[in-house]
Amino acid sequence: MSAAVAPAPASAPKKLEKKPIKFSNLLLGAGLNLFEVTTLGQPLEVTKTTMAAHRGDGFAAALGRIWNRGGILGFYQGLIPWAWIEASTKGAVLLFVASEAEYYARLAGASEFGGGIIGGMTGGVVQAYATMGFCTCMKTVEITKHKVAASGQKVPGTWATFMDIYRREGIRGINKGVNAVAIRQMTNWGSRFGLSRLAEQGIRKITGKEHGEKLNAFEKILASALGGGLSAWNQPIEVIRVEMQSKKDDPNRPKKMTVGNTFKYIYETNGIKGLYRGVTPRIGLSVWQTVCMVALGDMAKTYVEKLTGEKVTAKH
Repeated sequence: MSAAVAPAPASAPKKLEKKPIKFSNLLLGAGLNLFEVTTLGQPLEVTKTTMAAHRGDGFAAALGRIWNRGGILGFYQGLIPWAWIEASTKGAVLLFVASEAEYYARLAGASEFGGGIIGGMTGGVVQAYATMGFCTCMKTVEITKHKVAASGQKVPGTWATFMDIYRREGIRGINKGVNAVAIRQMTNWGSRFGLSRLAEQGIRKITGKEHGEKLNAFEKILASALGGGLSAWNQPIEVIRVEMQSKKDDPNRPKKMTVGNTFKYIYETNGIKGLYRGVTPRIGLSVWQTVCMVALGDMAKTYVEKLTGEKVTAKH
């Protein structure tokens, strides 16, 4: 009499593990972001903001306006301390919140792709309200404030400008336009993540790497640059953000600016083209960010691992 064969036990589902937030990951993110913004990042940001604020200017006219404002240093206006604060905290705030949100989304049943988008969008929104709102506001104020040097008066410095806004308008004045920043960050991270994945799938089909083979550095840069460039579809939100935060003189602007009435004001004065002013330098900024994160990421990983003694697990 033959013995009955017991059915093989079903394989246990893969346990979802919470990714630890390592100091090495935060150091890598902060370092790469600081390098990016101090090199080409801030000049492209200044050009983008100038075009969005002065929507009658073309690319060449915007460059001339910036040069007349301060020569080569005009392209780095707002770098210290605002762009540095934003860059150095971006990795910490974004990485921590995005990782937590992705973990709980996956725990609730979201797919890896869906969890990544939810994590990125949540991280972007929290970053906007935690640090990016007042940083972008102060950068925009410095780039667009009316210069009084021509009349012989002393131009107020960075901290004098900050304290003047704080005394007159309080925390709300410092965080002006933060809702538009949050919308931009949320749509940025959601669309950039999704479009980069889409571009990556296309590159895998073309190169025959559809079975998980590793993409080379150029292919990674191309996929991320396409994703970042195409995510500039939300440029109207960026133009609205700049308009809400700018200090340019225009009596026709709404007294209490909201995302809705600012959109209406820009559309009525400059049309659809006005809502997409500054999109070219923004695409350039996205490509440069990608090159820094991907091309320099591996070299930076090796250096940070030696410095901290931790294995870096951050994706870039």
